[in-house]
Amino acid sequence: MKKLYKILPYYWVSLILILLDQISKFAVRNSIEPNQIIKITPKFIWLTFVQNTGAAFSFSFGNPIVNRILFITISFIAIVFVIYLASKSKNKLELFSFALILGGAIGNLIDRIIWGSVTDFIWCDFPDFIMIRWPVFNVADSSIVIAIVLMIISTIFQKQTHEEKE
Repeated sequence: MKKLYKILPYYWVSLILILLDQISKFAVRNSIEPNQIIKITPKFIWLTFVQNTGAAFSFSFGNPIVNRILFITISFIAIVFVIYLASKSKNKLELFSFALILGGAIGNLIDRIIWGSVTDFIWCDFPDFIMIRWPVFNVADSSIVIAIVLMIISTIFQKQTHEEKE
């Protein structure tokens, strides 16, 4: 029970993130036509409305029904695994990262359950970086990427601190 109290405040981060994600997707679905492009800046940030039946970078098994069932199942497994890992963590940055991952995973899971696909709308251009434009993404995707970066930073600094003590 103590572990639950330790991680409970971080679930507020997840809840806020889920709300921001769903509100932004609702706004996009109700104000932008599919595939319409709104240029926030001339080249860097555009908004567009895309329904993604695949996973990251539009990875897909080719069949929307198979994608929906498989990605919903994977999302549930990932959510349970993240909650388990969070319950074992003692590092505050890790706990925050798990909360970001959890919020992002649940945000996209809600879309898959309700719409059969994920609403993506942020389209960025990273000049001369691997591809012409980055794939379209959303708030939930961003939170997962930020969490992974924070986890890497946490791991690097944790390892350096551990090495310095030896």
